[in-house]
Amino acid sequence: MSKYAPLESHLRNSGSDHVPMTFKGIEHVIGAPLPPSAFKHRALWSNNDSNWVMTKFWLAAGYKTEAVDMANGTVVFRRATSANPPPGSNGAPRPPRGASPSAAAQHGAFSRIFGALKGTVTVAPGTDLTAPIGEEWDAER
Repeated sequence: MSKYAPLESHLRNSGSDHVPMTFKGIEHVIGAPLPPSAFKHRALWSNNDSNWVMTKFWLAAGYKTEAVDMANGTVVFRRATSANPPPGSNGAPRPPRGASPSAAAQHGAFSRIFGALKGTVTVAPGTDLTAPIGEEWDAER
């Protein structure tokens, strides 16, 4: 059992959509000190589960962090809209039926990256993305 599992249980059993906690309070719940980086790097408190192992536990409980106050050592856990997603679900579309395990893994990684960028760029209809821009290209130069 991970040392951060008690946080997941605490959040699941809170019965609240909004759980404010101090960093010291989290230490009390998990029964161990947080790493020194938790008090120095705000990025660890993001909802990116590749930043810190503890993130997986608050996400598994159906919560996301917000209102992280590094100076006062506080964070608010807010219930996510789709709590308790099925295990292994990352919101990415499924790989093609019959795909090999390695192809399925590659498809999932691509889908997460592509999905993260969805809606960030809009290309006007009729735009030729292969056309040169800036200076004129002349084959006779």
